[in-house]
Parts: sequence; C-alpha cells; structure tokens
Amino acid sequence: MFDLLHEIAQTLARNKLRTALTGFAVAWGIFMLIILLAIANGVITSARENVNTGTNNNLSIWPGITGMPFMGYKEGRSISIDEKDMEPLMKQNKEHVSSMAAMKDLSSATIVTEKGSTSVLSGASPDIYNLGYKMVWGRFINQTDIDERRRVLVLPKSNAIRLFEDPEKALGQYVSSMGLSWQIVGIYDHEYEEYNFIPLSTAMNIGGYDGKLDNINVYFAPGTDLEGIEAVEEDVRQTMAHRHEFNPEDRSAIWIWNRAKGAQEINTVLALLNATFWIIGLFTLISGIVGVSNIMFVSVRERTHEIGIRRALGAKPRHILRQVVAESVAITTSFGYVGLVLGMILMGVINYVVHKQELPFIQNAQIDIAIAIEVTIVLIVCGALAGLFPAIKATKVKPIEALREE
Repeated sequence: MFDLLHEIAQTLARNKLRTALTGFAVAWGIFMLIILLAIANGVITSARENVNTGTNNNLSIWPGITGMPFMGYKEGRSISIDEKDMEPLMKQNKEHVSSMAAMKDLSSATIVTEKGSTSVLSGASPDIYNLGYKMVWGRFINQTDIDERRRVLVLPKSNAIRLFEDPEKALGQYVSSMGLSWQIVGIYDHEYEEYNFIPLSTAMNIGGYDGKLDNINVYFAPGTDLEGIEAVEEDVRQTMAHRHEFNPEDRSAIWIWNRAKGAQEINTVLALLNATFWIIGLFTLISGIVGVSNIMFVSVRERTHEIGIRRALGAKPRHILRQVVAESVAITTSFGYVGLVLGMILMGVINYVVHKQELPFIQNAQIDIAIAIEVTIVLIVCGALAGLFPAIKATKVKPIEALREE
C-alpha cells in the first residue's frame, strides 16, 4: 500500500500544472454541489417545519351553502354540521381515522378585567390540542372537564397579557363572562390563533343546546398514506351529503380543508426539489470528472513505455488497473475535499447571515454528516469511473509493443 501511495504521489508531482487544473474542475464541481445541497436543505427544512407538524395530520369540516339543486331543493340552502355527524364519520373510517374533535363558538361572550378585555369563547374537544397548541402554563381542556361541564378557561398567551399584563399570574384566576365565573386553568401559545377555549359540553349547554357545531376535525391514524387520506376525504363528503341531503359533487355545501393531503403533496414536491438540486450538482461535477478521465488517458499514453517494462517484469493487468484507478481516485477525492471544505465554509457564513436576518424561507442552510458521507461516496465512485476506462486501456498494452514506444 505504501509503495502504491508513493507511486501516485510521484506521478502527480511530475505533472503539477496539469493535475492542478484538472483538480480545480473537480473542486469547483463539488463546491457547486455543496452550495446547491445546502441551499436545498435550508429551503426544505424551513418548509417542513411549517408542514410536518401535528396541525397537518387532519382534515377540517365547516358548514357551507349549496351551489347545486338536489332532490327538489334549490341551490343557496345553508348546510350545518352537528354532533350527530361525528359518530358515523368515525365509524365508517376506523382504519384511517384515530380520533375526532369539534368546536363551537359563543360569539356574544366577552371577558373583561381591570387591565383589558377579549371576546368570544370557543367550546372545544380535548383533541383540538393536537392542532399545534403548546401549553406555556397549566393544562388544556381534558375529558373530565367535558364530562362534568366545568366552567374552566384556557387562554392564549396574548389574551392573558391583555387581561392581566403578566400571563403567568393569570393562571388560577377567575374571570366573569356571560354572567358566569370561569377559572383559568391553562395558558397556551400558538403561531397565529387566539381562541379562548372552554369545554365543548359547557359551550353546547350555554349556547342553547341544538347540537350544531362550527367545525369538526378528523385526525388520521399514524402512517396513513395519500390514498387513505383521499379515501377519507371522499367518504366524509359522501356521508355528509347523505345525512344533509345535498349533491356529493357540490363542493360549496360543506368546506373541507385536507391539511394532511396538502402536507404530503408538499413533501413530494420537496423531495423532487432535493433530487433536482442533486442532478444539477452532479452534472456540474461531471465536467470535472471528464477532465480527470482525459488526464488519465494522457497519463496512460505518456507512460506506455513504463507500463511495458512493468508488464515485462511480471506485473499483472490487475496491478496496472489498480494503479491507474487509484491515481484517478486520489485526484478526484483530494481536490473534491477542497471544494467540500470551501463550500461548507461559505455556507456557514451564509447561514450565519440568514440566521441574523431571521429569514423565514430558509433555515439551517448547511449540510449535515449524512450529506457529507454521500458526497464522499460520490467522489470515490466518480474517481473510480473516471480512471476505469483509461485503466482498461492500460491493461491492454502489450509489453513488446510498449517497449518499442519512444
């Protein structure tokens, strides 16, 4: 092995300029590949942080207005959703649905304190918590609250500040709304929603029980694929159409937002984006690999006499093959790592600037160890391929003819 490395070093040293120019093309190709992969990683990471959350494993159903006549009914009829819809929806989709939750708003409710006020109480099932709410203090609505119809309240952090200035002090306090006393049992944080949550059963009683809901959320079982997600959406529309007598093709009769379907489609697009960056980067790298292959052909041609002597002294074809391929891999890998290091340094600077500027569309724009390993494998494989054909040509050199070469 030491002799092989020594021979490679001597060969490269004899052609410094040619090796450097060829190596530059490889370094540039790897440099561009790293930049593209790092940018892709940053964009994909940012997008997936917004897509792959608990808020995207469900579909939501809202009331609508019919846009088509059906069975003697004219268009323009209001379609409501109610508690009785939940059982058949769950029953018919047991394979792909893990749970369901609902909400009902009390829009006339107002909470007033000495510091400020806020309006609307929203009755909610405990599973609503899966829509991305993060508890800061206390707890969320639980099943005991539902069963006992408790007058408990969970506030968003922003409203807790509005009502008490210090949100932590709001926990355990009592406030008045709709002539009733409510105890604040939790403070949550959310990126954009500010619901004042109370137990759904309590809201249904206060609102004059009619069973009507503002929306229903259907949560998919873990591992449900796109086909299952689409099947549930279609079944939801068919079931609701049968129960409320509207045309299943009437998309305005009820509104369905399938977050899970959208998330999977976005993930597919992101995977294609990543593959596209890989392809572009590899094509850039190919130009350098072709240069390495060319220099190895020239090297084999220049060393025909030397190869003939080695063959005459008993060197086997596999020894010649190993020598040429090893030289090619050495050039590709060494200069490739130069490009890799420079690319990582540049992306480290860019990532620092992006972090300082808090740009939302790109996060963690750098490569991880997995990508570094993949690039290393690509370098070795490309180097071996670049030297393979020149090496095969070298093994076909006949000792007698080679010794005649000047």
